[in-house]
Amino acid sequence: MAILSSPTDRTTGRATGTSSPHALLGHLRSSLDKPLASYHLVMASSGLLLALGMMMVLSASSYYAYVNTGDSYYFVKRQVIFLIVGLLTAWLVSRMSLSTLRMLGWVALFGSLVLLVLTYTPLGDDVNGNRNWVVLGHSLLRLQPSEFAKLAIVLWGADVLARKEHLLEQPKHLIIPYLPVTGILVLLVIFQGDLGTAMVMAGVILGVLFMMGAPMRLLAGLMALGGAGILAMVIISPNRMRRFTAFLNPTEDLLGVNMQATVGIQAIASGGWWGRGLGASRQKWGPLREAHTDFVFAVTAEELGLFGSLAVLVLFLVLGYAGIRIALRSDNSFCRHVASGVTAWFMFQALINLLVVLRLGPVMGVPLPLVSYGGSALLANLIALGLLLACARNEPDAREVLTGHRTRKVAPRVTTVVGGRS
Repeated sequence: MAILSSPTDRTTGRATGTSSPHALLGHLRSSLDKPLASYHLVMASSGLLLALGMMMVLSASSYYAYVNTGDSYYFVKRQVIFLIVGLLTAWLVSRMSLSTLRMLGWVALFGSLVLLVLTYTPLGDDVNGNRNWVVLGHSLLRLQPSEFAKLAIVLWGADVLARKEHLLEQPKHLIIPYLPVTGILVLLVIFQGDLGTAMVMAGVILGVLFMMGAPMRLLAGLMALGGAGILAMVIISPNRMRRFTAFLNPTEDLLGVNMQATVGIQAIASGGWWGRGLGASRQKWGPLREAHTDFVFAVTAEELGLFGSLAVLVLFLVLGYAGIRIALRSDNSFCRHVASGVTAWFMFQALINLLVVLRLGPVMGVPLPLVSYGGSALLANLIALGLLLACARNEPDAREVLTGHRTRKVAPRVTTVVGGRS
């Protein structure tokens, strides 16, 4: 009688079936060795985050939208418009040549500078004490320039650092003009009163310098300077001081300054393993104010439970891995700096948002990339994804494969002549 068993390796005697851990690991390794693996990792992780974000914005904003506008779909419809525009823009950016992208870096720099300056004019608008919005066309279009300033820091900085690649071992060339110009952008956001966004921008700058191998003494000095600036902004602002002291004392003023953080933790805790079910959040019905913005992760945890929360974390880790992989595999210095900047941007901003929602940091008003509601943030995030995809397409192996495909598509048609007829 024959006995069914898995095939074994003659030297080790171990099973080599397709379900063994070794076989699965080998399959994963072979998949990651494919030329367009980085491109597909970015597409898959960001696509799932965008889909989850739209779903959670709809769920988290429906009650708030109905109470304030009479239309439960008000916020999600606006988000869909920015999503469509952003996806089309990201697709165009991902197909652009590197020389075109480098030129657009200067456009992004001057454009974001102009928009940031406009926030200090009558076109600027205050939201929650921060003058970080520009209203154009008689309130038809409202933009948050600081989101596009992050994009300018990445794209313009990548071009400048790539041009000075052979001089970057000298500290003065590493610092000038990159740090003064990006520092101006950060200062303009700080004077708007938006400390959270300024911290994200500073984190992007430090992330790029770290990936470039900047001296630790330079990074330590910048971190010390940034820490002193953050402390000064907290001390001089009564609102930030209240938030900071509330973070240190979680039981203080539970119906006031501590309410948002406390309700957010309650939402996460009540989700359990599998959550209450999509759309079944209780905290979004009033206690968790504007849950579709900075605290959308709390609603996600309440409705989808620990499983949904871990899925979000895993998707961000995959996106971060893909970004670092692109930076390490690129043979073009501009692509290395772009991939480093976009990855630092997404990972650092996501970290700040999650720390706030998990009550490991004071409330700062930083949205979760690709997931939270916000038209300007979503548009800037999608353009950044387009840059990352463009760099993934320019990896050496991917470039060779894509060039081969284009060559085959434009290959001349060969006509065989038989019997004097073509």
